[in-house]
Amino acid sequence: MSSQLIAVVGATGTGKSELALGIAEHINSVGHKAEIVNADAMQLYRGMDIGTAKLPVVERRGITHHLIDVLEITQESTAAEYQRLARAKILQLQESGIIPILVGGSMLYVASCLNNFEFPDRDQELRAQLEAELIEHGPLHMHKKLAELDQIAASRIIPENGRRTVRALEIVMITGEPFAASLPDEIESWQPVLEFGLRMEREQLLPRLEKRVLKMWAEGLVEEVSSLIPAGFRDSKTASVAIGYAQALGEIDGELTREEAIASTVQLTQRYARRQVSWFKRDDRIQWLEALDTELLAKAVELIDIDGILGNRS
Repeated sequence: MSSQLIAVVGATGTGKSELALGIAEHINSVGHKAEIVNADAMQLYRGMDIGTAKLPVVERRGITHHLIDVLEITQESTAAEYQRLARAKILQLQESGIIPILVGGSMLYVASCLNNFEFPDRDQELRAQLEAELIEHGPLHMHKKLAELDQIAASRIIPENGRRTVRALEIVMITGEPFAASLPDEIESWQPVLEFGLRMEREQLLPRLEKRVLKMWAEGLVEEVSSLIPAGFRDSKTASVAIGYAQALGEIDGELTREEAIASTVQLTQRYARRQVSWFKRDDRIQWLEALDTELLAKAVELIDIDGILGNRS
């Protein structure tokens, strides 16, 4: 049975959006239709453009993009809610004869959409207690607390990401089991998917990520954050802790110099990319492609033809 869903995943900075656009254009050119469904957690937010490398509408080549700019910065984004939104959109597109292309590197968001698993229920009282503790003691304290209960979960979360740490703590404390125990031992697909993964050698990727961060500051990331403050950016549980945005806010508040903010963002971005690589390596559905291959799109199209997505399986 051929897939009617395509996914493009991989580390940040590997060119996922460009490949997805090329695939969509190819599908449209042969008489079918494809549209893109965003799987980047921070691109869900209106106003967060520069720091998320969100493609401007004029650069989307007429390809419709979904689940971009659907949240206000004061709203909390969760993988559980994303699962509901993304699956509903994918099914809607498929029912209309449109092939969805899921694109992004937010690991748990991608998994929540593509894989079969249910999220543990929330405990609002426990969550409130943990968030109060986060405010009082900071993210590093909470990360240490998580490490004492679940070392594996802690190793997968950046210590500065207090929100993710709190969510993992909540799951561990509700279930009495490690966070990983809430995920299935084996990947079980929600529906058939042709999943592409972009990879790049570390010595090539890390300098690209540094240049990307420098470009964000040059394009006005600090000014973008300043413009979001009146809308409640400081009180956001999700947006305000995003890599780059938290550091830009630190620069605005005088807690970091520009050089320190940029250096911290580079370090965290590179660390995040390493975790993305490790995460996606575990997914044996992925068809890996070299991000810098000059024949990248042609090889992806060949795999699409082999899979039979366009109804021409030989």
